[in-house]
Amino acid sequence: MDKDNAMYAAYSALHFSDFPWLSLLLVILPVGAALTLVVPESKARLMALTTHLLVLAVTVIIAVNFDADLSGFQMVEKNPWISSLNIHYFIGIDGLSVLFLPAAALLFMMVTLSSWNNIQTLRRSYFSLILILEFAILGVFSALDTILFLFFWETTLIPLYFLLSLWGVGANRRYAGMKYVLFMMTGGLPIAFAFVLLAIQPDGSYVFDYTQLVQVADDNPYQSIIFFLLLFGFGIKTPLFPMHTWLPVLAQEGHPGTIATLVGIKLGAYGLLRFTVPMAPDAAHTYQWLLIGLGITGVVYGAVAALSQTNIRRMLAFSSLSHVGMVVLGIATFSIQGIQGAVFQLLNLTMVAGGLFLLSGFLLQCIGSTDIISLGGVAKTMPLLTSFFFFLGLANMGVPGTSTFPAEFLIIISALNSYTGVGLAALFGVILGAAYFLGIFRKAFLGECRNDIIADAVDLKPRELFIAFVMSALVLIVGLYPQLILGVIEKSSMDWLGVITR
Repeated sequence: MDKDNAMYAAYSALHFSDFPWLSLLLVILPVGAALTLVVPESKARLMALTTHLLVLAVTVIIAVNFDADLSGFQMVEKNPWISSLNIHYFIGIDGLSVLFLPAAALLFMMVTLSSWNNIQTLRRSYFSLILILEFAILGVFSALDTILFLFFWETTLIPLYFLLSLWGVGANRRYAGMKYVLFMMTGGLPIAFAFVLLAIQPDGSYVFDYTQLVQVADDNPYQSIIFFLLLFGFGIKTPLFPMHTWLPVLAQEGHPGTIATLVGIKLGAYGLLRFTVPMAPDAAHTYQWLLIGLGITGVVYGAVAALSQTNIRRMLAFSSLSHVGMVVLGIATFSIQGIQGAVFQLLNLTMVAGGLFLLSGFLLQCIGSTDIISLGGVAKTMPLLTSFFFFLGLANMGVPGTSTFPAEFLIIISALNSYTGVGLAALFGVILGAAYFLGIFRKAFLGECRNDIIADAVDLKPRELFIAFVMSALVLIVGLYPQLILGVIEKSSMDWLGVITR
């Protein structure tokens, strides 16, 4: 009987993997975007939300049926795309990428809900562009051909430029949109050049297949060049200090929903993890000191810069810089705990950093400002918003019981084991994180109401309350039972470590 059950389970898994689930995701989103553009404007939000719900359902099905005990990529699809150059439509997922699919899908659905009533102009275009952006981001997490990855990577720039320029909340939103695109295009060129260097084989053939490139990475004579090209390209997007200057500008000028996707879904850090280190393993070991230095500099600099901010959104932007520095530090330790902590922390940013930006957007919409000088006493008139903001802030600080604690704990332990001084510096960054959040929270939310707008403010509406509750609940559940995440990423983390230490 047990043998029959095992055979049935194996058959079911094979049958499931044969269905093109990832391609289904990548078809649903552009179709939904097209339909959102053509339906009556009053129905555009509903059409977009329906698409997001469908995508979320498919990503959950993929995550539930993912076998975390298997090595390699699953749900793989590979078909010729540009045959003369050996370029394929090649997609698949492993433990390092699978959870980013439902996390990103959920965040995009929350962004759509948060924008439900505050997008008054070009509504169909806005919600359609959100779907296109989600299509490109899910493609980045799924692509296993370097040119296909680059296609999705560059596609993100198109919707982001318009989302920032047309629906930003600041007077300089068009400047912010242009600055972002120029920064990202500057980063895209070295990535493309690195992929070409990787593709050219000694026999004159071309290989863009990620799985093949990883196997021959040790033999590439251009490892140092490839390492620095990829580090620079992905470092701009991450962002790493000192290539971070676009982030606080966007946080101030962009629509909170758009910025929530940028700080919540760190494609640059994913690129460092997926490509920079595995594609140049010897160079990564040689320049490990540089990765560690960039990581710890980001942790401390981001926290110190956040301490001096007088605007909640700018504070959250520098906080994001500090947290992504912790991710880079985890990657740079080249240890199983560090890699698990880095991936875990990237997933945390989706709910914690994304949630805090959405809540700051609710505050901005209600009060008209997130500057400290315009706030004070918010807790008296908006206790629900204050409570959820404080809870997610505790998660941002890495308080035990929240999802950030196990991630940061793993990274700090790995850093202490490798380099004690670096680990102590990371601990100092965590302390600074508590200082900047509690300081700005006290000034903005506590004390007396000195602004008539705050005195008459309305607390979270049902839709906003739903967003805050769902994101906070996930942070709490994962914080209390981190094995939900660690169990999925453990095998792939060990495989990743095996690639760079062989």
